[in-house]
Amino acid sequence: MRRGWTKFSLCTSIVLVPLLASIPASPQANQSSQRANELTLAGLRPGRDTVGVALKRYSAKYSVNSGKENSRSWQDTCTERTLSIEADSQSLIQTITVSALLSQERRCGAKGAINLPVQDWVTGQGLRVGDPQDRVIQLYGEPNKTGPSVHGDRELEFLYYAFDWAGSAVPQVMEIQCARDTGRVVEMTLAFPRL
Repeated sequence: MRRGWTKFSLCTSIVLVPLLASIPASPQANQSSQRANELTLAGLRPGRDTVGVALKRYSAKYSVNSGKENSRSWQDTCTERTLSIEADSQSLIQTITVSALLSQERRCGAKGAINLPVQDWVTGQGLRVGDPQDRVIQLYGEPNKTGPSVHGDRELEFLYYAFDWAGSAVPQVMEIQCARDTGRVVEMTLAFPRL
């Protein structure tokens, strides 16, 4: 290389590097940077925690056997929210669901009312029942699948996330139901799929 070219090349590099750094990332790059995987729901991790951990955390006294083997649920009678878990034959939690769709009779403050720590019934990224659907997209990016859903007479929007892109150590999938009339999260399920 000639002497003049070396100096020109060095000056060009000094000018171009800051310019390239100031160029905004493409929408695709922003979308992938917004993507986040999820490992926990209600402080429990499917595929890692056992039913015993859930019973200790949320008290066996308030749990109800949901009819299936190794499944339990807790219902807060004040907020009408339900936490449900399903486990395999070794009591390893496979599915965790937090819902406002499975509510029964509201008895806030009445005799026999059960007040549970629903403030803990959030995802690891901080999503909770009642949050707007936009927050789901903000936290986890665009879902892998989406579509209409129905629960009783309620019209819902179904959002499905597969976190296989995060690697084999994170095989979780997440399903979120949002009410179409309010655009708010009404149910979240985090599952450890059987591979």
